[in-house]
Amino acid sequence: MLHLEDLHAFYGKSHVLHGVHMDVKAGEIVSLLGRNESGRSTTVKAIMGLVDARGSVKWNDQQLIGSKPYQIAHLGIGYVPENRDIFPKLTVHQNLMLGEKYGKKKARWSFDDMYRMFPRLKERQHTAAGVMSGGEQQMLTLCRTLMGDPDLIMIDEPTEGLAPKIVELVAEYLKTIKDRGVSVLLVEQKLTIALEISERCYVMGHGSIVFEGTPADLRGNAYIRKEWLEV
Repeated sequence: MLHLEDLHAFYGKSHVLHGVHMDVKAGEIVSLLGRNESGRSTTVKAIMGLVDARGSVKWNDQQLIGSKPYQIAHLGIGYVPENRDIFPKLTVHQNLMLGEKYGKKKARWSFDDMYRMFPRLKERQHTAAGVMSGGEQQMLTLCRTLMGDPDLIMIDEPTEGLAPKIVELVAEYLKTIKDRGVSVLLVEQKLTIALEISERCYVMGHGSIVFEGTPADLRGNAYIRKEWLEV
């Protein structure tokens, strides 16, 4: 499905990614782990065409390097940024409407699906998104992206700053996404959620992949955890 090979990324003259190799297969949850500034967010931005990149990013054998972000989104890749880019003056329902993708194929997700998974959003569907809590805005951003009916959704730090109960809700939400046939690339610092829901994990350090394996492999590798993950 998604295949990265020898991916390099740059912010101006700053060389951030150094030959990243990674795969996400159909119907799986893959976690991309690492400390801050290890290159995780830059990796998903490079996939999405948001930073200058060299190398290869293939989606269903189609090369994405050089494509515009909107073109990549139309191919079936959804992106939930870390900064929760909601439209603050629009209502919850209006934000979800902006995420809708129109086409011949019937979408996997409806407004009812979103409100069923997150009843709090239904309660606040006529509320301006800007006055909601951080957790509610995170739910909204995730749901708005799903309304575009992606085949792969890339989520950057969805649990950052959220209460433990909301973190558990997000974990269940990601499992539901997978059950609907959507692949997930999860950028996360919290090992607990990543190891609980992922089929495979990658660990980044200094812009390169330093580990690839199953959650069980990572649990059993004290060196990688200490060297590249623990603070």
